[in-house]
Amino acid sequence: MKIFLIILFAILAILLVLFVSWFMIMKVNGKCPLCAMKKIFLPTKLTMDISEDEDYPIGEAATPPMGWSSWNTFRNHIDQDLIMEVANAVKNSGLEAAGYRYINLDDCWQSSMRDADGKLQGDLKTFSRGIPKLIKDINKLGLKVGLYSSNGTLTCEDLPASLGNEDLDAKTLASWGCEYFKYDFCHKQRIHGDCPAIEYVTLNKPETSIDIKLKPEQAKLTGRARVMKMNDVPSKKAIGYLGFGAGTASFDVDIEERGKYVFTAVFHKSFSRHKQYMQVIVNDKIYEIFFPEGNGFSDTGRAQIYIELKQGVNTITLKNPVITLTDSSYIQYRRMGAALKNATSQWAMFTHTQEKPITFSICEWGTAHPWNWGSKAGNLWRTTHDILPNWTSIHLLYNRTIGLYEHAGPGHWNDPDMLEVGNGKLTEIENKTHFSLWCMMASPLMLGNDVRKFVNGIGEPDWSNPALRVVTNKHLIAIDQDTLGKPAKRIKKLGGVDIIARPLANGDVAVCFYNPKMSSKSVHYQLDELAQDKYLNIQRAKEAYELHDLWSDERSNGVSISVNLPKHGCAVYRIKSV
Repeated sequence: MKIFLIILFAILAILLVLFVSWFMIMKVNGKCPLCAMKKIFLPTKLTMDISEDEDYPIGEAATPPMGWSSWNTFRNHIDQDLIMEVANAVKNSGLEAAGYRYINLDDCWQSSMRDADGKLQGDLKTFSRGIPKLIKDINKLGLKVGLYSSNGTLTCEDLPASLGNEDLDAKTLASWGCEYFKYDFCHKQRIHGDCPAIEYVTLNKPETSIDIKLKPEQAKLTGRARVMKMNDVPSKKAIGYLGFGAGTASFDVDIEERGKYVFTAVFHKSFSRHKQYMQVIVNDKIYEIFFPEGNGFSDTGRAQIYIELKQGVNTITLKNPVITLTDSSYIQYRRMGAALKNATSQWAMFTHTQEKPITFSICEWGTAHPWNWGSKAGNLWRTTHDILPNWTSIHLLYNRTIGLYEHAGPGHWNDPDMLEVGNGKLTEIENKTHFSLWCMMASPLMLGNDVRKFVNGIGEPDWSNPALRVVTNKHLIAIDQDTLGKPAKRIKKLGGVDIIARPLANGDVAVCFYNPKMSSKSVHYQLDELAQDKYLNIQRAKEAYELHDLWSDERSNGVSISVNLPKHGCAVYRIKSV
């Protein structure tokens, strides 16, 4: 026991020495160690103030997007002929008439090579006719096309992705006529909160004599930011404590000639195993600098970007607001969203055509709680990891998403992933419940099955297919697409049954009774309880409520509902107070 305590104290002593050393090294290099430690205690918190950031445009996502995606059934085995077969099936099966508009190509549509101009291109064999031609052919059917990339160095299938190429890829998508974009999270590279001390900044305009130097003592400092002497070179001063949200440094610069300028940051080098980061905010426009890992022999380095300056006084602010992984995700997804928004606008102006906005699907898997910031970056955000065609997966995704109802609304939706209706060994009861829960939660309805099976031999809808009948239930689709855009909340658990409800635009309320158990359950519910929930905004009935069973299409009047639910079964009613 005594030896164990000696070893333990020795380990703790070593850790303490390492911590103190790290703490002091951070300080002498102009970095805030206490600020950096916040990421340990606030791992999924967005620490940045985004209250003044504009929402991503609603575009075509005023109601949850509906369509089909290639991944769940075909994964990496897609080609241009198969996609056209699917598009024709969506048209001929009645899916398009029911509201399904998007044909979304998930991973593996692209070549492993960018073209000579650095642009993404379709696989040179499986999409040999080119993605623009495919999009035009699908558009002729009255359908829209979505494409896929990842917020990383590669996609999940190790193909070219868009991190660092956001502007170029957004312009490419817009020029092709893409109208939906899913942005995954594989091969991610987080933005680090570390920022070097800045010794000075220069602004020069190419091919002119304009050359301006901004010194540390000219800066207006906020927070913990400070002008400090660098210990290894005492004669030098630098602006420190800009990283991990510690503070900011701002300069007001009077410019005689507007235009593009070279911004050079001369920074103090310190050992770093990661790229350091700084935002340069010029008159509210954000530019970004990534500093290399600190392995050079000299004590100073230079980093350059182009910025646009106006004639007159310009405000230039330096900071690194990143503390947590969530901060990093927000910056990167908002960067892509801004690129998409700008690209569609610029393409419409260039071609003198009507703008085709791109619905932006944030596929960050819910790890950084995107429901807290997703509306500022895109139209919908994954709340979970990938769905699987089994009930355990479907229930887990539902259970994760149902409590997030307050974060969604017109143009900005919680996304518990694509539908598995018709896939795996799901029973017809489970297919109905899966579809019902997604409609109640105002989820995007992206089919993930082989919809070619929905068309019979003479090219007409095969209404004998139970999965087709499920996904075209017009009453459930009307709930999902309700213009009020308020998702369901779980209002009660009763005898093992989840009771979830959502208010509708005409004053009705949709109520779903869901049995997650492995055995049948019976439930009796008094409808006057609905009027006690302010979120549902329904008046207590004077005598009775009008009840519409959305699966049987039966209508009745009553003050209560009694249902017997098989395992994984549900019942959904549209209720009107009369």
